[in-house]
Amino acid sequence: MHPARRLWSALEPLHDVVYFAPPVRDAGKALGLRGFWMTYFAFRAAPLGPVGSGAVLATFAGFEPEMVAKALPDAWSRATPEQCLAARLEVSASALRGVGVDEQACAATAAELAPVLAAADPTGRPLYAGNAGLPVPADPVEALWQAATTLREHRGDGHVAALVAAGVSGLEALLLQVGLGKFPDRVMRSVRGWSEQEWEQAAAGLRGRGLLTDDGTLTPAGRDLLTEVEDRTDAVSWHGGLAALGEAGVDRIVAGLRPSVVKLWSSGMLPETNPTGLPPQRS
Repeated sequence: MHPARRLWSALEPLHDVVYFAPPVRDAGKALGLRGFWMTYFAFRAAPLGPVGSGAVLATFAGFEPEMVAKALPDAWSRATPEQCLAARLEVSASALRGVGVDEQACAATAAELAPVLAAADPTGRPLYAGNAGLPVPADPVEALWQAATTLREHRGDGHVAALVAAGVSGLEALLLQVGLGKFPDRVMRSVRGWSEQEWEQAAAGLRGRGLLTDDGTLTPAGRDLLTEVEDRTDAVSWHGGLAALGEAGVDRIVAGLRPSVVKLWSSGMLPETNPTGLPPQRS
């Protein structure tokens, strides 16, 4: 596995508590946000400032426009980006502490990632740049969560660029992942807000390009395209900043975080079938 992808597999679960920890929704409601999805969009977009739905559609990729428009910009009339940043950091660090992450490993990893975060290339990476510009928390668990978040957005920005270069929209990317067998069709369609008609129209377009079969699975061409996108994502993540760690640095971080990542997965907080496609790590 490419070292950039190995590092992502260790950092992504730590970041993901901001979506799946039970108190997240309540943290948003305490600020005046309406429910899970407004909280999700506001918390994740907060490093960009009080942006509207257009910026989120462009950077998050894959969401149905009206779904985003129901949350933004209305969220900013209820809570400021600064309040959302503080709340997401607090609730995420609390969740990680609750499952028993190793604070010494958090501190060591955050320190090792700090120069990488400071020097990584921000070109075409708005979510990375927004997160990289935030103050580094003094608390080791908060610092690690912020570092994990910044680097996962760095990878995500690069992934969106790779999709665009391959001529794949956010909606089409979801269908390709479903075709690969990573997610159930109905679940992914509903959590991203697409109607059955919109979903089928996109699927028809991919079938017309020879990327999906009639039963929704990937053709060999579709599999090759998805592999190309993932390989390009790894490459631009690595050459856009992670190479400064070297493979030995990646190995060291992955090994140091493994006990904490295993505890997190074993806690049941993260769903086994999740939008990132990450398989559980329990050993």
